[in-house]
Amino acid sequence: MRLRPLTVGCFGGGTGLPSLIGGLKRNPWLRINAVVTMFDSGGSSGQLRDELGVLPPGDVLKCALALARNEKEARKILLTRFPSLEHSRLGGHTGGNLLLSMMEQYSTDFLAAIDGLRTMLGCDGRVWPVSTESASLCAEYADGSTTRGEVEVDAGQAQGQWIEHLWLDPPATIHPRVAEAIRGFDAVVIGPGSFYTSLVPIFLARGIQDALSEVDGPVILVANLLTEGRGMRGFTAGEAARRMADVIGRDVDAVIVNDGRPPDDVIESYAAEHKELLPIGDVPPGCEVVVGDFWSSGIARHDRRRLAYAVWSVLAGRLLD
Repeated sequence: MRLRPLTVGCFGGGTGLPSLIGGLKRNPWLRINAVVTMFDSGGSSGQLRDELGVLPPGDVLKCALALARNEKEARKILLTRFPSLEHSRLGGHTGGNLLLSMMEQYSTDFLAAIDGLRTMLGCDGRVWPVSTESASLCAEYADGSTTRGEVEVDAGQAQGQWIEHLWLDPPATIHPRVAEAIRGFDAVVIGPGSFYTSLVPIFLARGIQDALSEVDGPVILVANLLTEGRGMRGFTAGEAARRMADVIGRDVDAVIVNDGRPPDDVIESYAAEHKELLPIGDVPPGCEVVVGDFWSSGIARHDRRRLAYAVWSVLAGRLLD
């Protein structure tokens, strides 16, 4: 085997994607690119979007922090929330979200603002917003009802609604520079992250399937550790691979699945939220299955180092001679 640098695109959002790229950045043979969802409507990001007319900064910030030279110190400063004070509009926002929003307003170019943040943090890798067009995630459930907004979509399926269809309103198009970057990826890694609100929305942007079709290397799906509420009862890693293949317009070549089991009290606490350990299920023919114990602690989050090694094993086996 001859080692060579590989340019990898990691797609997702929420807390899952930072865990992935935070582990992968330690590998000197990988050039990391995080492509994040931009349709967040909740928390500080949603409030800044509504009040200032800026793009939601939260997922971009988390990924930039994961790639930062001094991640621990940067997180301590930029994820600190301002206290809620009378007559203050800063309360509840993180310093990082406010900083990125101000940089966007100053530069009038969100990609330039991200590059400025990357420079400040000394990031080892790139962070790309899939689109810079404002749009909201919408869903239709199995009973025919619909809802609008990432938070509302997530709440509906958590309460037992089975999602039949997702779309963006208004339709959003992939940013041309992001499409160009994707075409240069050696491989694609999707997840972990909330399946319907962090992963699928990225691939609803117009033009992204065309860009992905030009990636010659493998598509790797990192399956979540748990199902996500009543609306995903019976969901499996195999089902995630099939649904993701339909969304991206090409097969998933490998799926990374957890078979570790946390302590019983942890399982019971998640069961109270109607979340269960995600089983492997029936994986599509030809899709490689990589299985291991990826629980990091008492919370449902992948162990960074173990996940990074699992991804590298697939990349090395398929791309290096």
